[in-house]
Amino acid sequence: MFRRVSLQLQRSTPSATRLTVIRTATTGTRNITMTPLRNRTTVANQRLSTMNNWLAQPRNQMSTATVGAGGVQEEILTVKNVGVREIVLNRPKKLNALNLNMVELMTPELQAWEKSDLAKIILLKSCGGKGFCAGGDVKTVVDLAAEGKFDEAIKFFEIEYKLDHLIGNLEKPYVAIMDGITMGGGVGLSVHAPFRIATEKTLFAMPETGIGFLPDVAGSFFLPRLDGQLGIYLGLTGKRLKASDVFYAGVATHYVPSSRLPALEARLSEIDNPTHDIINTAIEEFSAEMDQEANFSLGGDIRAAIDRCFKFDTVEEIFAAVEKEDSEWGKETMKLLKAVSPTSLKITLQQLRTGATLTLGQCFKMEYHLVQKFLRGHDFGEGVNSTLVTRTKPNWKPSAITDVKADNIKEEYFDSPSPERLELLTSKDYKQYPHRKYMLPSEDDVKRVVTGEAADVGNYALSRDEVVNYFLRDRNGKQGVKNKVLDVLDRKTQTIENDETKSLKWIY
Repeated sequence: MFRRVSLQLQRSTPSATRLTVIRTATTGTRNITMTPLRNRTTVANQRLSTMNNWLAQPRNQMSTATVGAGGVQEEILTVKNVGVREIVLNRPKKLNALNLNMVELMTPELQAWEKSDLAKIILLKSCGGKGFCAGGDVKTVVDLAAEGKFDEAIKFFEIEYKLDHLIGNLEKPYVAIMDGITMGGGVGLSVHAPFRIATEKTLFAMPETGIGFLPDVAGSFFLPRLDGQLGIYLGLTGKRLKASDVFYAGVATHYVPSSRLPALEARLSEIDNPTHDIINTAIEEFSAEMDQEANFSLGGDIRAAIDRCFKFDTVEEIFAAVEKEDSEWGKETMKLLKAVSPTSLKITLQQLRTGATLTLGQCFKMEYHLVQKFLRGHDFGEGVNSTLVTRTKPNWKPSAITDVKADNIKEEYFDSPSPERLELLTSKDYKQYPHRKYMLPSEDDVKRVVTGEAADVGNYALSRDEVVNYFLRDRNGKQGVKNKVLDVLDRKTQTIENDETKSLKWIY
C-alpha cells in the first residue's frame, strides 16, 4: 500500500552531496542514494544542483489512496497527492496485465480529473514488481470467442480503445511511468501520452504477431511515426527494447533512473500551476546523464539495415531482403519473422502502412474492425493457447507466407464489414502527436535542419557541430539529444568541404 514519502538531503562533506530518498513502510525503510561523479558534465552538475536545492527546501507531504472494502485487493488504486492524481495498476501477480474491470475503473476517473480544477497532473504507474503493464487479458478474450461469445470478447477491446484514445486527447498533463515490462495494453496506456518515462527496468515490446494477432492499441498510429522503418520492424518482429533503447527509439520521451522516481513524483506534486512546458522541465531535472548510458543498440549499421530491409510493401520482399543480410542482426531478425504468424505478418504490414496516413481515432477504428476478424480466425486462439497455456510451438494456418494471399487478406480483413463499429469518447483527433517537442528530435526533424527546410535555420548550410548545437538549444539541453542527432548525421549525411568551411549534405 502507499505510505508517506519523506525526502532528506545529507551532506557528509562540502564537496560531496548525497540524495537520500526514504520511503516509510510497514516492512522497513528503503534508502536510495545518488552521489555526483567527478566526471559529470557542467550541464549535469547544474541539473544536480537544481535538484538538490529543491530537495533542501522544507515541504509538506500529503497523499491519500483508495482501498477496497474488507481488505480486498483492488486492481486499480487512485491516489491524491496534492495536485497530482495517480492511477496505480495493482495486479502484480499478473504483471499488471489489463482486464475489463481495470479499464472500466480507469475511464471515469480520468474523465472526472480532466474536468476537476483540483487535479493538476494525472500520473499513471504500477504498484511495483517486474511489470508496469505486460499487456491485456487475451486468454479470457480468446476463450470467450471460442465459446461463440463474440459480443463479450469484443467488449474488452471497445472499452480499452476508448480509454487509450481518451488518454491521447487529454488536455490535462498526463505522465506515464513505464517502470517495468510494458507491452500491448500497457503500451496503449502510455505511448499516446505527452510524457512517457522509461527507466533501466523498462522492457518494451509489441509482440502480438507472435500470438497470431496484430499490434493494436493504435500501433497502426505510433509505429509508422517512429524514425524510418523502425516501427515496421518492431511491429512485425515483436523485437524487445530495454532501458535507454526505449528512449532512443522514440517510444519514451524521458529516461529517468528508477531510484529518482520518488523524488520526481514529489516534485511534480508541488508545481502550483503546471503547464506541459513546466512539467517537461521538471522531469528533465531528474533525467539520467545519457553520456553515461549505452548508445542505441539499434543505431548505426543496424538502423541502416532496418531501413534497407523493411522499406518494402510486401512481406515476401522483406523476407528476401533480410535473408541477404550477412550479419548477426540478419540471422536474429529472420528467426523472429519465421516464428510468428504468417497471416499476422501480412495484415500487420498493411495495417501499419495504412495507419501512417490516418488520424489516431481512425487507427483505433480500423483496429477495432480488424480485431473482430481475428476473433473469428484461427491463429489468434492458437497463438494465445500455445504461448500461454501449452507452451508449445503454434500451428499456424496457413503456415507459410506464400500461402497467405494479399488479395484474400485485403478482401477478408480490410474490405468486408464487421458487425460492430467503434464510437469514441471524444471527437478530438490528430494526425501527428501534439507534444512531439518533448521527445528527442526525429530523423525528419534533423533532415529539415540539414536541408534548410526548418523555418529558423537560415539560408546557409550548417556543419555537424552547428546542427547538434541547434537541437541542444531547441530542446533546452535535453539529455540524449547529442547522441541521437549524431547517430542520424552519421547515417544520413555527407560532409562537403568548401574552402575553409565544412557543411552537410543529406543522403536520400
